[in-house]
Amino acid sequence: MGRAFEYRRAAKEKRWDKMSKIFPKLAKTITLAAKEGGIDPDMNPRLRTAIQNAKAQNMPKDNIDAAIKRSLGKEADAYTEINYEGKGPHGVLVYVECATDNTTRTVANVKSYFNKVGGGLVPSGSLEFMFNRKAVFEFDKTGDMDIEEMELELIDFGLEEIEEDEGIVFAYADYTNFGTLSKAFEEKGIDVKKANLQRIPTSPVEFNEEQLVDIEKLLDKIEDDDDVQAVYTNIA
Repeated sequence: MGRAFEYRRAAKEKRWDKMSKIFPKLAKTITLAAKEGGIDPDMNPRLRTAIQNAKAQNMPKDNIDAAIKRSLGKEADAYTEINYEGKGPHGVLVYVECATDNTTRTVANVKSYFNKVGGGLVPSGSLEFMFNRKAVFEFDKTGDMDIEEMELELIDFGLEEIEEDEGIVFAYADYTNFGTLSKAFEEKGIDVKKANLQRIPTSPVEFNEEQLVDIEKLLDKIEDDDDVQAVYTNIA
């Protein structure tokens, strides 16, 4: 399951490393998390994870604190979380998660990205069954870490699958167990580098290199939009 979106994970991280807009996107994630579950990270797993991910990207503490404080103001009340689904070049399926203060602007922009490459949006919910929503955790494998033993210990906390790839461990669970498994990792003293909710394709599709170039052009355009928080595809 984890390897099914390995290409997209690597490609997305490569682009995000170069994006000048990464801090605003991370800040918006923190603000929305604090707005939803409160400003205390100890009592809000989503906020705690958002802060953790921001620190992993070297986001300054002042920026993080400002994003949390922003959740208490009117600016946060204006944000709406909304998703769009579409088909892009070569039939690739694309699921777009947004957070916006102007849905009219956002849908117009997202729609234009698809239209320019001969694709288009599809009715909301059309692609829901094509993706499984999972909690994904990423951390380094230490010398004394027994992956098989850890898997057995964490099953009761919602863990569904765990795998290692070149010293990096990926753990997967249903999205409803995000908080429970996150707390379990903390209690075991595991330093999780990244943690988020992802949409994993149920039927990944292989595309050749030429097709991927066309698809990446669309994804780059979408992910560069200020209102877009995450993008998922059915690329294998």
